[in-house]
Amino acid sequence: MIKILHLSDIHMGSGFSHGKHNPKTLLNTRLEDFVNSLSLCIDQAISEPVDLVLFGGDAFPDATPAPYIHEAFASQFRRLADANIPTVLLVGNHDQYSQGNGGASLCIYRTLAVPGFIVGDSLKTHHINTPNGDIQVLTLPWLTRSNLLTNSKTEGLSLAETHDLLISTLEPILESEIRQLDPTLPTILLAHVMADRANLGAERFLAVGKGFTVPIALLNRPEFEYVALGHVHKHQNLNLSNDPPIVYPGSIDRVDFSEEKEEKGYVIINVEKGSVNWEFCPLPVRNFCTIEVDACNKDNPQEVILKAIEKKDINEAVIRLIYKIRSEQIELIDMSEIHQALKPAHTYSIRTELISQLARPRLPELGHNNNLDPLEALKTYLNNREDLRELVPDMLEAAQNLLNRPDENWIDVEDEEKEPVSSPNLPKTQLRLL
Repeated sequence: MIKILHLSDIHMGSGFSHGKHNPKTLLNTRLEDFVNSLSLCIDQAISEPVDLVLFGGDAFPDATPAPYIHEAFASQFRRLADANIPTVLLVGNHDQYSQGNGGASLCIYRTLAVPGFIVGDSLKTHHINTPNGDIQVLTLPWLTRSNLLTNSKTEGLSLAETHDLLISTLEPILESEIRQLDPTLPTILLAHVMADRANLGAERFLAVGKGFTVPIALLNRPEFEYVALGHVHKHQNLNLSNDPPIVYPGSIDRVDFSEEKEEKGYVIINVEKGSVNWEFCPLPVRNFCTIEVDACNKDNPQEVILKAIEKKDINEAVIRLIYKIRSEQIELIDMSEIHQALKPAHTYSIRTELISQLARPRLPELGHNNNLDPLEALKTYLNNREDLRELVPDMLEAAQNLLNRPDENWIDVEDEEKEPVSSPNLPKTQLRLL
């Protein structure tokens, strides 16, 4: 069987705001994290060894990475060339210049004729020789409206109409390529697409360009032994029957807090004509952790916040602390103590949310449809006011005394409706001002 390593969405150079400056290397520590994750993938490819590496696109956050970031990426993939492992680099949306009209950052590997490297920047079938047999890889890079249609065809169309036209244009082109496949060879579709059944991750915020969603029916074809996808950062298999597996390996490291709970890794595939098995291999990436604390109704908000931090494993993790307090509690917060508690973290951010008393939720028991006597209504209100807890007995006693005084003239609801406030009879029905 042919052994393949499938990885995608490296995004090298992302997430610098979650890292810090390393004085020894002069690099951002998050760049070092991404390089380490990629290095582990390449280590596995060489140690297995695999017969082929498939990269599903999005090497960098954009098509113009800084030279030192591009160099870090290239230094890892060069190890595959040195080990004589064929590699297919698919162009993703982040790899394209000017929404696909100006080429792609990965095309430099084709220009330099790196041995064994194929750049997938068009819909094309590539026949690849490996130590364990031949295989064909059909590449489908990130497609935009400009890739398939001229402006005149989409002029005046709605987004939905443009999407339908794009899919109807792609379908016969893909079908034509599939019909030209060698039926005796195992086939893999390598595509950077947004499939319509995928669960999204950070790519919903990172996506640029005018791409479109591809129906899963276009990918689920019996001619393919395996469909290797890129673009979505969350690992998932869109075809649980595995005929064929339609797999996003996900990104190799966490881009931001939207991926906090996601496993990161790559996929190892063993394939031959008519048969495939695959396994997701997780990577030991840096933890992201959000600590949310609502201390609005606490007598000692500082203690509550510190206890919440203590419960989490923050050592060398990227931490986001969000705590809610009332404005009058601000002076109870010692920021120096909180900073000290977060010191074991790799990096951290703190966000304070001030909750206004005016934003207190309404009590359904006091709604206009509920007929409570004045004392019961007051009890209900006071039971929901932690800040008045010590005054409750005195306030209830004072209220009871007021209700028991016979010389008070309370407003009659019917009289109030009949007589406006400016009525000369107002003094007879006016509430006493306390």
